[in-house]
Amino acid sequence: MNTATNSPQPALDAGGTPLVQARGLGFRYRSISGGGKQALDDLSFSIGPGRVVGLLGHNGAGKTTLLKAMVGLLRPSSGSLSVLGRDPARERLSLLSEACYIPDVATLPRWARVGELITLLGGTHPRFSAERARELLRRTSVGERDRIKTLSKGMLAQAHLALIAAIDARLMILDEPTLGLDVLSRKSFYEMLIEQWCDGERTLIVSTHQVEEIETLLSDVLMLNEGRLVLATSLDEIDRRYVGLAHEPQVADAVAAAHPLLRYRTPRGAAAVFEGEPPASVLALGQRVRPSLVDLFLALTRRPELDRTQF
Repeated sequence: MNTATNSPQPALDAGGTPLVQARGLGFRYRSISGGGKQALDDLSFSIGPGRVVGLLGHNGAGKTTLLKAMVGLLRPSSGSLSVLGRDPARERLSLLSEACYIPDVATLPRWARVGELITLLGGTHPRFSAERARELLRRTSVGERDRIKTLSKGMLAQAHLALIAAIDARLMILDEPTLGLDVLSRKSFYEMLIEQWCDGERTLIVSTHQVEEIETLLSDVLMLNEGRLVLATSLDEIDRRYVGLAHEPQVADAVAAAHPLLRYRTPRGAAAVFEGEPPASVLALGQRVRPSLVDLFLALTRRPELDRTQF
């Protein structure tokens, strides 16, 4: 993945064909009155194999719309989108043989036992491994004889992930997969996901509001704001491109005079985020720190007067 621009960029990986590529992608929800909402606006990015991509944005920023477009549930209004070399809207069945998706309102049939779902998927999905699903289940607190309706939210998430991760896919797309789970269940979910599915060749795209919990797992990030792409880059590039500065309150005016992207308070004092290296005289006013993804997201979405295509 690369920094967003007005034109498509090559994949970030060291070689190979991009698994996902968008060029000027747009989508507009129509209304009966003839108006509507521009949910996605001129997105251009590419994602290569072996990446773990965080999709970040406020509620209503366009995250779910983008993920639905990737799996063929929505046809873009403009631009183009290729996923695993396919047009998702026209080749959805073929696409889903190599991609798997857990939506934000994912449900499993409440009447079924987990083992019955394994049997069902084993007979219907050509790339599903029942043996693999059972192996993954043994790492959870879920049993094959458990009925879906008896599972807690955390157990349900574990069961769903075990079923999906047992598909020999090249791409996994998750939309708020741990919504409503407690912190221990979320930690268990992501540990299982990273350890048992990500292998350096498969790519994972995950949308979440628990940014702090997955930041260390990510290789790349996509940030959306009001349907526009404000950032599409690797975490390594973020470290090179953005500088955080923790400083004492008494030098706040001097730091502000250097025009940081964001000034904010922390439990230990004041801080600022700069794009690019600030002057040495400004760095001398505080301590250089790595801005978190949350801080960076606030910095890039709290300034509506900026032309966001520059990010």
